[in-house]
Amino acid sequence: MFRTALRNVLAHKARLLMTVLAVMLGVAFVSGTFVFTDTVGKAMSDQSRKSFDGVAVSVTHLGPGRAEDGTKEEGEPGISRQTLDKVAKLPGVASASGRVSGFAGVADPSGKLIGSGWMNQGANFAPVQDGKDPRYAFTAGSGPAKAEEIALDQASAKAGRYSVGDKVRVATNGPVKEYTLSGVFTTEDGAVNAGGSLVLFDAKVAQELYLAPGYYSELAVAAKPGTDAAKLLADVTPVVGKDAKAETGAALAERNAKNIEQGMSGLKTGLLAFGFIALFVSIFLIYNTFSMLVAQRTKELALLRAVGATRSQVRRSVLTESLLVGLLSSVLGLGVGVLLAMGLRSGMDSFGAKIPAGPLVVSTTAVTTALLVGLVVTVLAAWLPARRTSKIPPVAAMGSAHLPQTAKSLVLLNSFGGVLAGLGAALILWGSAKGGETGRWIIGGGAFFTLIGVAVLIPMLSRPLIAVVRPLLTRVFGTAGNLAARNAVRNPRRTGVTAGMLTIGLTLVTGLTVLGVTVGKAVDRSTTDQIRADYMLTMASGGDLDPSVLTALEKTPGVTAVSAQQSAYFKGKGDVFHSASGVNPAAIEKVVNLKVVSGSVASLAQGQVAVADKTAKKAGLSVGSTIDAAFDGGEKKTLTVGAVFEENELVSPYVLDAKLVPVAAGEKPQIRQVFVKLSGGESAANEQKVIDALGDNPAIKIDTKQDIRNEMGGIISTMLNLMYGLLGMALVISVLGVVNTLAMSVFERTQEIGMLRAVGLDRGRVKNMIRLEAVVISLFGAVLGVGLGTFLAWALGRTFKNSIPNYELVIPYDRIGVFLLLAAVVGVLAAMWPARSAARLNMLTAIKTE
Repeated sequence: MFRTALRNVLAHKARLLMTVLAVMLGVAFVSGTFVFTDTVGKAMSDQSRKSFDGVAVSVTHLGPGRAEDGTKEEGEPGISRQTLDKVAKLPGVASASGRVSGFAGVADPSGKLIGSGWMNQGANFAPVQDGKDPRYAFTAGSGPAKAEEIALDQASAKAGRYSVGDKVRVATNGPVKEYTLSGVFTTEDGAVNAGGSLVLFDAKVAQELYLAPGYYSELAVAAKPGTDAAKLLADVTPVVGKDAKAETGAALAERNAKNIEQGMSGLKTGLLAFGFIALFVSIFLIYNTFSMLVAQRTKELALLRAVGATRSQVRRSVLTESLLVGLLSSVLGLGVGVLLAMGLRSGMDSFGAKIPAGPLVVSTTAVTTALLVGLVVTVLAAWLPARRTSKIPPVAAMGSAHLPQTAKSLVLLNSFGGVLAGLGAALILWGSAKGGETGRWIIGGGAFFTLIGVAVLIPMLSRPLIAVVRPLLTRVFGTAGNLAARNAVRNPRRTGVTAGMLTIGLTLVTGLTVLGVTVGKAVDRSTTDQIRADYMLTMASGGDLDPSVLTALEKTPGVTAVSAQQSAYFKGKGDVFHSASGVNPAAIEKVVNLKVVSGSVASLAQGQVAVADKTAKKAGLSVGSTIDAAFDGGEKKTLTVGAVFEENELVSPYVLDAKLVPVAAGEKPQIRQVFVKLSGGESAANEQKVIDALGDNPAIKIDTKQDIRNEMGGIISTMLNLMYGLLGMALVISVLGVVNTLAMSVFERTQEIGMLRAVGLDRGRVKNMIRLEAVVISLFGAVLGVGLGTFLAWALGRTFKNSIPNYELVIPYDRIGVFLLLAAVVGVLAAMWPARSAARLNMLTAIKTE
């Protein structure tokens, strides 16, 4: 029977081709995910470990702690030079160097920022005894030796077309300054490899910029040959004190490597989800293929029974065929997955995401998972068709009858599908009512049951739904249209399984689209409704703006209103921390749309506080209520509520005069955004005024309302495009399913097509019949998918409704129309090969075919 199964596989190579391709694609996605994430994870881990080469002990400053009332305890701002010298003199220490770092943005010759936002870093050049910093290899010049010098990483120097001796403008959290480039270096720094930049300053300059003169945030201690790292750690720990943490370089490298592994684990899980979706869709194609093969080989299988093969032997022969197909598909998929991982890695490098060099990692887990998944999916999908072979009686060898579908089995199948679909729909409704993350998990489970239930019910649904369009097809396309509609419902199970693949793909795509467009519109409405300023200023690093920005803008001609959004935190009733925004009372209503529910925003100028309506309701506050607030730093104030406003995403739930926000000595206010309004509104001239007022600082982003919309909309569009790309694999498999069904259907109906040709149906009409059948099946699946996707988007949207202001379901009819049109196009393209094959049949040969 094994030889029989092998011969059958070889005899039906063309009919099994689509099945092999479908499983191969799904396995390639899964194996490619393992290989890519393992390769990148190992490269990044090796890079992390390499950065600690030569570091026996690493010391990190933790900062002074806080007392129970929130005040900072006494302590130094960092690790002092005196402590560094003490560490350097310990027995077994070869050298000790300090490091301090923070944001530094480099401008190119046109004034634009080089690198990506928060990944642009600045640090101190820390030479040891030989005058070199072991962390950097200079390709030109040397490290900075003077206050006015800097060194720049090679990629950033190339991007800015800078050479040693050139003047370079660098922005930190303060005003822009110009430095002379003293050297260019290469580095394995993670921020640079992620697309950022690295500026090296003289140590004194870096300390003044990022910490305090004479202090470091980290120490790297190198050991003399033969010195034990654990022993050195025990000697260093008491020297650095309780405000610093010391650990061996090996332990720190291992911890960083584990953090990288955990980060890659999340990416791996997300990608694998889409791989398993593709394999789930493949199950329908495999099931359909083996069902049709069994139906077409009824006489052959019955003959095997007649010559002595048992039911189990016949069943095992079909399962063996599926096992061979699965093994071949899995091996091919593994190979394609490795190539896919290599291509993805190269593609990321070309887009500027610099992945550290390292070997390709094809782990045992990747190989085992790929082979097991492919085999299990193929054999599982072929199990039901194989089981039906045991019902073929030996007497069927005497005729050409196909295995009948009993009414009992159809009733059981439809009942099972109805229960699953009902259970899924109930879970979706329950999850939408519950809301939150829990509700979303419930909806996910409901979606799974609903999709399976609908897939089982599709054969039953196909007859009445396709019957609705049959008169239209007959009227427009005549005999070819009438025959296409009849053929589409002749075998409801086959049509249902084929349409089911498209239904699953379109459900996911439509759900993502409706949800994405809805959230995008809500964000757009929030931006339009909540901001009145012409420009919003933020740091490209995501950090705080310097207070000098406010002073400069207030002095700028044409500026009519300026207000910061200064972050503050206080402890209220029940020792619960609340976030607050410090603003300019005279300007806040001109730059932010605070819709007042009660009271007046003008009360902010009298030292009162405004509270968002939802927060006020939850806390039982109203105009005139008082709040005992203990601010971060220990200062206590009693605040009176002077206004209640509708919740606004641009400010915190509590808004007060920025002058009331305590700022500790030696610290700067935490200014996250600055809103600016000018006479004349948005214009190129006004934007230039703002740029000039800020000293042409490349690190400060100046966004208009449209920029904010584009940025938020761009994030949503990028996510949607990424999801479309990942779901594309499932849609490709769906198309293969349509091609496979039509091709095997043409083979099954060879005699019938020959008879139609004999009675006058020309080649063109035969092609139209096959094409229209494909379009009908594709649109049937697409319509169900669009309906289910919209329902899921509505349910998921209800779980986000309370956390997204102005949320209102938006159905993008234009995009849905495009999806349906593409489904029809898919049907036409999928029918090209089967239609051509059908039209080229020799009618006399076809009529004689059994």
